Amino acid sequence: MVAIKLAADPKTNGLLAALPEEEYQRWHPKLEIVGLPLGKVLYESGGRLSHVYFPTTSIVSLLYVMQDGSSAEIALVGHEGIVGISLFMGGESTPSRAVVQSAGTAFRLPANVLLPAFNQNGPVLHLLLRYTQALITQMAQTAVCNRHHSLDQQLCRWLLLSVDRLPSHDLVMTQGLIADMLGVRREGVTEAAGKLQEAGLIQYRRGRIKVLDRDRLEQRTCECYAVVKKEYDRLLPGRLAT
Repeated sequence: MVAIKLAADPKTNGLLAALPEEEYQRWHPKLEIVGLPLGKVLYESGGRLSHVYFPTTSIVSLLYVMQDGSSAEIALVGHEGIVGISLFMGGESTPSRAVVQSAGTAFRLPANVLLPAFNQNGPVLHLLLRYTQALITQMAQTAVCNRHHSLDQQLCRWLLLSVDRLPSHDLVMTQGLIADMLGVRREGVTEAAGKLQEAGLIQYRRGRIKVLDRDRLEQRTCECYAVVKKEYDRLLPGRLAT
């Protein structure tokens, strides 16, 4: 029942909750709740965006896709943010792909509703630019982490960022999909996840991951997680769920 209420309430999303009430009331009739099944592609690389998405109980991964079809995650978006920043940053398209990483719901808003509010150089513009700065920090730190830290540390960072963006500590996620997100071999993820399970930090069963000991998971990860979380907490209203 709680999950259903969260899914149906636009203000479960942090950016929608932070809108000035007058602006929120203008947007509300145009916000459309949509179900996002695992693996759904919201937009492809180079595609022109007509809507933005505000996740409530889902997580969306932004992936860079290589010519040979391989991919790696550059950022993830949950109930703290918005999917489709290129729409209001002037590009209208993006070289990344947006894929649902964890099934749930989101609210979709047409471009012709968001853009006039953004272009007024008021609170909507400043809120979305702060979010964009936080997202860029996540992208940059992901690149650093993938280059300098172990797969075990990367997996811990990824799990923490994921559960921060969900109303619970449960993820529906296969090891193959995690491998695609991190840009590594599935065997490596299997080994790293096995170590975390043996240590009692997570429980993994039939495509479901449950974080059992968040504190120890934070101790085991690299500094990249703290850098990203600190920037989101600094720039955005409220705090990510912990």
